Amino acid sequence: MDELKNYLPHISLDCTIFGFHDGQLKVLLLRWKGTEDWCLPGGRVLHGENLDDAAHRNLQERTGLSEIFLQQFYTFGDVERYKNYSFQETLAKLGLPIELGKEIITRDVSVGYYALVEFAEVTPSPDFFTEECRWWDIDQIPPLLFDHNDMVTLALKTLRRQLSYQPVGYNLLPTKFTMPDLQQLYETILGQSLDRRNFQKRMLGYDILERLEERKTGGAHKAPYLYRFDKEKYEKALKDEILFVG
Repeated sequence: MDELKNYLPHISLDCTIFGFHDGQLKVLLLRWKGTEDWCLPGGRVLHGENLDDAAHRNLQERTGLSEIFLQQFYTFGDVERYKNYSFQETLAKLGLPIELGKEIITRDVSVGYYALVEFAEVTPSPDFFTEECRWWDIDQIPPLLFDHNDMVTLALKTLRRQLSYQPVGYNLLPTKFTMPDLQQLYETILGQSLDRRNFQKRMLGYDILERLEERKTGGAHKAPYLYRFDKEKYEKALKDEILFVG
């Protein structure tokens, strides 16, 4: 395919895009044309294009969002990267002749990225090779093509580990939110319950939240206070990577 000449050979990227909304954690998957087989969004890197720029381009094409927290987490370089189906089975499932398949599906070293978005804000869009792009519950992901199940597993472990040294929440919650809202976000990502008092004490100690004089309306008599992120302090915390240590 002539268009492949525009891209670096044997280098690709794959993106595990996690979506959070209302206590749910999902992952964005693509379905190949004419099949029931799914994979992660990904693509190749143009000549003269930085790797991170290629990842941001790919995510914007799939989600319609331009401001996304995106982080490189691992390089996948095994010689054998066909975990659920062999190379021949993969070509058959995708309806590709052997010669064309070898041209399209080469032995690539793939750089893995993960992102966390508010999935209600996303407009999922398939790429040239796929005809459906949609969210799957994190616990209901089907067997994926290539080694993409391994990618999702490692990306989720990395995201959970991130909570030990960086904050999450900005652009995932409303501008004003309650401490229970923030705790629900962390519990959803971690997949476990957290002690309310310890969580609140810890979060307030990081000095990235501003407590407002407003309380949440329409709730119980002792409605919780509303908070918002201090954007400048939040971004500094992301850069310094000093939160949640100790």
